[in-house]
Amino acid sequence: MLIAAVIGGVFAHRLKLPVLLGYLFAGMLISPHGLGLVQDTAAIEDLANIGVIMLLFTLGLEFSFDELRRVGKVAFLGGTAQVLLTGAAGIGLGKALGWATPEAIFFGFLITMSSTLVVLKLLLERNELDTTHGRVMIGLLLVEDLFVIPLMIILPTLGTSGSDVGPALIEAGSKALGFMIVMVGLGLFLLPRVLNRIAQARSKELFLISVVSLTLTAAIASQFFGVSAAVGAFIAGLLIGRSVFARQALADIVPFRDAFGALFFVSLGTLVDLRFLTQNLGLLAGVVVFIIAVKLVIYTAIPWVFGYNARTSLLTGAGLAQIGEFSFVLASVGVASGILRDTTYALILGAAIVTMVQTPFALSIANFTYRQLHRTRLGGRLINHRPETADQRVISLSGHTVICGGGRVADMLTKVLSRRNLSYVVIDLDPQVIYRLKKAGVPCIYGDASKPDVLSGAALEKAKLLVCTFPSFLDVELTVINARVINPRIDIVARVERDLDAQILKGIGVNALVKPQFEVSLEITRHALHRYGLTTIEINYLLNSLREGTMS
Repeated sequence: MLIAAVIGGVFAHRLKLPVLLGYLFAGMLISPHGLGLVQDTAAIEDLANIGVIMLLFTLGLEFSFDELRRVGKVAFLGGTAQVLLTGAAGIGLGKALGWATPEAIFFGFLITMSSTLVVLKLLLERNELDTTHGRVMIGLLLVEDLFVIPLMIILPTLGTSGSDVGPALIEAGSKALGFMIVMVGLGLFLLPRVLNRIAQARSKELFLISVVSLTLTAAIASQFFGVSAAVGAFIAGLLIGRSVFARQALADIVPFRDAFGALFFVSLGTLVDLRFLTQNLGLLAGVVVFIIAVKLVIYTAIPWVFGYNARTSLLTGAGLAQIGEFSFVLASVGVASGILRDTTYALILGAAIVTMVQTPFALSIANFTYRQLHRTRLGGRLINHRPETADQRVISLSGHTVICGGGRVADMLTKVLSRRNLSYVVIDLDPQVIYRLKKAGVPCIYGDASKPDVLSGAALEKAKLLVCTFPSFLDVELTVINARVINPRIDIVARVERDLDAQILKGIGVNALVKPQFEVSLEITRHALHRYGLTTIEINYLLNSLREGTMS
């Protein structure tokens, strides 16, 4: 199974797909329904369960309340609304297909989970992690991940008979609450002291064994309270994640998580009934279309309701319209509790694979659609439907700097400009960023800087400098094109990641380009040469040669 995981992972990586899809395909291939290389999957299920425990433990370690606060209401309220609305739609589909009520409810909440692994990988590859839609996606995913825990406690109670569901739910909830109280008490008072004593030994091996032991101990202890082992591991991770030992614990546990996690996803693949899927391709296609359509509509509507513009809403909807890895975790709980049939499980897994594979293409189509809408009259009206708000102090500006994007780069630049009493205005389409800037007294405009009306509202025709801090190349390109129309003489400084994009931006009139990774390498080179005793003149000559590409 490990060999199959390696081969499947390599093929998935070559195809630029998430490696977990390779693990699933590998499991399907070697399963009793495939080549039959693995007949008895019972022995591997124990290792797969450890994979689930490690997965939930690292989720607790990495869970970021700061990131949730950064996105704000769209994460908490929007994420909760998504789970409830998508869950209701899924329950409706399950009932329409003639499934029993418990199975329909389980299916409904299974499809609410989107894939954190797939979305993070795509955002990193596209350099869009710090974009507005990237931040909204991460916030929504964090809230969804948090919903995994109550769902793992509540959903298994659906397997009890009708009149016993209420008492079973109360019993499960009270046991879970009792376990959490015990864990929080131990986590606040005992756990930091134990880890501190272990860390003082300065032994990497001892610290590693301690972290693994604590993880498995929490998982085993949770079962005495009638709570899933994975839930216990998550709470342990959450508590350790609030301590000073979080980073080292995460670094140590990740290899274990990845190894056992691979076995978990391969074992999931071995349970897929390929014969059932091939005989029910119409049903599979219908479920896939339903999931993508429902999640696309709901996820697109949520950012729009919370004040974000059309592009952010469209990309958020396209990027999150899939089933995630934690759906597999919930599905395994459903099978173990006897609520989900093997055929339903196979259908869910098949739909998950298809929806994950389509995600990169959906994001590309969303970008293309936005561009085409931007060029049409009706599409332009739709995109411009969201009203833009300008700071009254901007009207009288002249010879100022227009900063497009209110992230960390803009924060540093505005601090320096303010110190020198130089005028500026910031444009951003994230309402949370605009609220923060207004609170700090920074002149700002809410809107999409790639639109001519928004740039004109920043008095661009009278500005001296335009700075584009967007990580997304599309945003920079549209902003520069429209800025040159409004003010052909303005100096433009822009951020760029790829050499090919740099050539395009130079061709449309960008005066200076900044490559973040390249500038980091130059600064490291500067320090290295300084340590070898080179003069400032020599160092600057060498760095300029590197920057201009004249060094042989």
